[in-house]
Amino acid sequence: MNVLVINCGSSSLKYQLINMQNEEVLGKGLVERIGIEGSKLTHEAAGKKIVIEDPMKDHKDALKHVLSALVDKDHGAVADMSEISAVGHRVVHGGEKFASSVLITPEVMDAIKDCSDLAPLHNPANIMGIDACKEILPNVPHVAVFDTAFHQTMPKSSYLYGLPYELYEKHGIRKYGFHGTSHKYVSDRAASILGKDIKDLKIITCHLGNGASITAVEYGKSVDTSMGLTPLEGSIMGTRCGDIDPAIVKFIMDKENLNAAQVDSLLNKQSGILGMSCISSDFRDVENAANEGNELAQVALEAFAKRVKKYIGSYMAEMGGVDAVVFTAGLGENSISMREDICEGLEGLGIVIDKEKNNVRGKETVVSTDDSKVKIIVIPTNEELVIARDTAALAK
Repeated sequence: MNVLVINCGSSSLKYQLINMQNEEVLGKGLVERIGIEGSKLTHEAAGKKIVIEDPMKDHKDALKHVLSALVDKDHGAVADMSEISAVGHRVVHGGEKFASSVLITPEVMDAIKDCSDLAPLHNPANIMGIDACKEILPNVPHVAVFDTAFHQTMPKSSYLYGLPYELYEKHGIRKYGFHGTSHKYVSDRAASILGKDIKDLKIITCHLGNGASITAVEYGKSVDTSMGLTPLEGSIMGTRCGDIDPAIVKFIMDKENLNAAQVDSLLNKQSGILGMSCISSDFRDVENAANEGNELAQVALEAFAKRVKKYIGSYMAEMGGVDAVVFTAGLGENSISMREDICEGLEGLGIVIDKEKNNVRGKETVVSTDDSKVKIIVIPTNEELVIARDTAALAK
C-alpha cells in the first residue's frame, strides 16, 4: 500500500508518498505560493530534486502538478496513479467531534467545516485540499488525521477555562491543543528507546519550532498541553505571544487604537521572538544576533527557554514526576544551546543534560547523563508517518 500524505496551508501544499510495507518515503515535496504570482513546486524522488515554476491558481492546480511529478517517468515515484492506494489529510482542528482519525465522508466534511471558526486560518485550507484531492482521486479512501485528536484524552480540569461554563456549552470555548500527531509519535518513540511500555511511563514532549507546544503524556495519553482554544496560548513562539494577561488585549486596543482583527494579527504575527528581538522569527537569526552581543536577542531567547522550563516543571508537578523529557521539531531537534538553556537549573528535579552527548543536531539520541533520573531524548518528529499509519489502518 502506498499512502499519499497531504498537508495544505492557505497558499502551500506539502506532501509525501510513503510505501507502508517498509515505511519508505518514495517521494516528497512542497508547493508554494498557490494562487499567488511565482507559484512553484519543489519535488524530490528517485534521488532527484526538481523545481517547477508554473502558475497554480488554486489547490486543484497544485495537486495536479504534484501527481504529475509523482508519476513522471524521469523523476517520479510510481508508474501511475493507480499505485496510490489511499490519501491521508492533515486537518488542524477537529474540536470535540474527533478523538481519532476517520474516513472522510460528507458528514465528516460538514463537521470539519463546523470547526472552521476555531481554526479560521487552517481548516478552510485543509478543506480546499481535501476537495481538490477527492476530485482528482475519487476512487481511493481519504482519511482525516486531526492535530487536536491526541489531546481529547485531557480531563475537564485541564481543558476548561476559568470562564462561565455556558460559554463552553454554547461555543465550545476550551483548551484543545495542537501538534497532536507529533506529540504522539515522539512519545511512542521515547517508550521504544527506553525499552518500556508507554502505559508505564510519564513523558513530557516539547515540540519546539516556530510554533511551540509542550505536552504532559501520562501512560500514553495527553493529560495537559500548552496550546489552547487556538495555537496562540502557551509558550512564546516565533511570531505568537503565548501566555499573556488577557487584559493586555483591551489595553492595546485602547492605547494603539486597534480593532479586534488588528490586535489579533499583532498577537499572532508580530509578537513572540520576532516582536521581542526586533530581528526575526527565525531562531537561527536570533541566536546569531545573541552570540554577537545583541541584548534584545539574548533576552528573547532567555524568555523562551524560561517559559518552556516553567511548563516542564508544572507538568512534573501535575503528573507527580516524569520519566523522560523529549525535544523535537526544528528548534528542539537542532538547537544545542536552547536544549541546554531549558534544562539548566532542573538538576534538582532529576533532569541533568550531558553537554557532550547534547552536541548533536537532528539525530535520535539520549542526551542526559548516565545518572540523570529523568532521561532527556532528542527525537526528530515524523508527523507524516503518523498520518500515513492511521490512513493505512483505516483504508484497510
